[in-house]
Formats: sequence, structure tokens, C-alpha cells
Amino acid sequence: MSYYCDAELKEIGFKNIGCNVLISKKCSIYGAERIMIGNNVRIDDFCVISAGNDGIEIGNNVHIAVFCLLIGNGLIKLFDYCGLSSRVSVYSSTDDYSGNFLTNPTLPSQFTNVKSGEVILEKHVIVGSGSIILPNVTLQEGVAIGALSLVNKNCETFWTYLGVPAKKVIKRKQHLLELENDLLNLKKK
Repeated sequence: MSYYCDAELKEIGFKNIGCNVLISKKCSIYGAERIMIGNNVRIDDFCVISAGNDGIEIGNNVHIAVFCLLIGNGLIKLFDYCGLSSRVSVYSSTDDYSGNFLTNPTLPSQFTNVKSGEVILEKHVIVGSGSIILPNVTLQEGVAIGALSLVNKNCETFWTYLGVPAKKVIKRKQHLLELENDLLNLKKK
């Protein structure tokens, strides 16, 4: 099998792990004791999920496609129904690129100036392939990020953003909220 079975997932030592979770055995996981994963989550091959001090929280019905990276000392939180396309990178920490400090994790912290901050992806956020999300960013409910975009600022509810840096381009339809309701009603039956 290419995914961990339930017993293997428990052995990894997650802070919390839901039901129907598929995590590729080719995924690298660091700081599992600071990672919470909801129900119906799939994390594909060659992803790196590395939780720093504030952890990583993944809601229900979330898909993280191949070669994604979630890393940093600040909280990274993906709410229900989020999707990260292939090669998306989510950073909750960043080095200081000014030249006033040394940069990289092999150095004592007194010589670096790493900044950390939360990265929040609210419900129904979708992030296109190759996009990068930087620290201190919230993507509000229903935000769509186009492929190869750099997100360095908060994004407003149900808008599509794209580019470097990402800019608001078009309002996103909200029909998916009705579909979510239909799905929830179907599960109640």
C-alpha cells in the first residue's frame, strides 16, 4: 500500500488524527506531536509537513497534492474543504533577506532574524499549482489563488487572486456553499 494504514498513522504520534485519512508513505512529517488532522484528508507523495512551535491544523475534507510544503514556526491552519494543488509552498517563517543578518537554520539564532506568523486558509480555499504563501497571511473563506502566484497579503472572501504578488482579479461564485449543505444533508441520512 502506498498510504499509511490506521495503525501506522497512530504510531506516527500526531496530536490528533481523524478518520478516513490517507497520507502517502512517501510524505515526510516532522513535529507530528504538533500536527492535528481532521477527517477525510488526503496528503499525497513527496509532501513535507513540518510543524514548528505553533503547529499545523488541517480540517476535514482537505487535499494536499504532490510536492507540497507546509513549514515554519508559526501556526499553519487549513480549514475544511481546502485544497492545495501540486508544488504549493506554505511558509509560516522567513529569513531576513536585507543583508543585516545571516540566513539559514544551521546558524545560532543570535546571528539571524527569522520572522514567524500565522498562515490561515479558511473554508473552501483553493491554491493553484506552484503558488507560495508567506507568513502573516489569511486567505478568507472561498478564496482562490491562481497557479504560480505569490501571496504576501491577506485575501478577501470569495475573490480570485493571481500574480506576483497576487492581486484580486475576479469575484468567485458561492454555489459551492449550497453544495456543501447538500453534502452535509446527505451524510445525515
